[in-house]
Amino acid sequence: MNEQVMHKKATYHLYTFLISKMIGSLGSGVYAFGISMYILSITGSSLSFATNILLSILPRTIIAPIAGLLGDRMPRKSLVLGGQAGVVLSVSALLLYTQMVELSLIAIYMATFFNSIFSTFSSVSFSASIANLVDGERLQKAMSFNQLSYSLSGIGGPVFGGMLFGLASMNIFLVIFIIASVIALVLESTMNFTLYKKEIDAPTEKETMLQSLKAGFAYVNKKRVIRSILLTALWLNLFFTCMNIGGGYILLTILKLDPTLIGIVEAGMAVGMLVMAVYFATRSNVKFPLLLVKRSTLLMAVLVLLASLPLFVHFSNGVNFIYYFILMFLFGALGVITNTPIGVLLQTTIEEEFRGRVFGIVEMMAMSMMPIGTLIFGILYDIIPAQYILLVSGSILVLIVLTLLRRSVIEMAHPELKKQQGEKTIQVLD
Repeated sequence: MNEQVMHKKATYHLYTFLISKMIGSLGSGVYAFGISMYILSITGSSLSFATNILLSILPRTIIAPIAGLLGDRMPRKSLVLGGQAGVVLSVSALLLYTQMVELSLIAIYMATFFNSIFSTFSSVSFSASIANLVDGERLQKAMSFNQLSYSLSGIGGPVFGGMLFGLASMNIFLVIFIIASVIALVLESTMNFTLYKKEIDAPTEKETMLQSLKAGFAYVNKKRVIRSILLTALWLNLFFTCMNIGGGYILLTILKLDPTLIGIVEAGMAVGMLVMAVYFATRSNVKFPLLLVKRSTLLMAVLVLLASLPLFVHFSNGVNFIYYFILMFLFGALGVITNTPIGVLLQTTIEEEFRGRVFGIVEMMAMSMMPIGTLIFGILYDIIPAQYILLVSGSILVLIVLTLLRRSVIEMAHPELKKQQGEKTIQVLD
């Protein structure tokens, strides 16, 4: 295949990828909102609601490394399409059960559990394939499109879900999700997942799955830059949970903001993601991605510290609303600034034969701290004043970033920085 044809095919991938992710994410967002509201409306129990979230998180955490391993041993397109088909089947089974019997909490839990497993195989394999779908020059654009789809679903899911809930039955929510997932499946089936795939030498000895999985962890351990990124992601996900758990609690219980205003504040994050994703999609690749990641995560840590200010200084409800909306907007924007360069860096530095396993480990480490953080901060907010939790968490986050993404790690990822620094020193001495 000549280069011009490959470039056209990559362009097709870029926009097909955007459309499929947008439709799939929007359908998923509407479904998630509808299911959440349904569980709360029939049970009135936060425990039932939390159980559904837990059944979504835990399978992803456990299955992600296995999904990554299979992504290195099997055609990734088969795993992407198979996982997507599994999602369609699990929700279709829930719809069929609802038609034949009635929608029940146990049926929802089972659908959530299987949906989480199947979507993990699809998402991990797709993430590991992005560098094979588009050329290196447009890799950042592809990663930005990925963030763009999530931000649109973050805005559109609750909006459309809120419009439908109370007016339409839960069957409509299920049908919307199924249709969106089928469209995404059809679009992804037209893509060539090996367009830019590099040929690798087959191993002389066939590894067992356990040996292969161990090799993936060993690979991450010996790559100091990747190891630092994963450890940073692990601890950031733990301590940033203080905002996920405390945000609504602070606004509603302590500051007494109107629930409508709280909804707008929370949407501010999705708006920030959308704006920054569009910006990144129009820019050329970042020259020093890990350096940008360090700066953006430091700013996010500072935002956690700033979130405590209205708890020390009395502001009016209007000022509190504007203040927290701006904070959430910046959180969303900085999240994209962090995730997009990391995605590009991982896609370009991880060898083809390990990419699936590494992305599986990334998924596992990103998800594993969420239930732990939810439990820890859920308890802490009941016994310690919120402002002190935010101050301590923000300070710890600053230390984590400065320690794990220190100058030596940045220079290891970008040797050009050290060279530039040396040239500047010589110029000063001259």
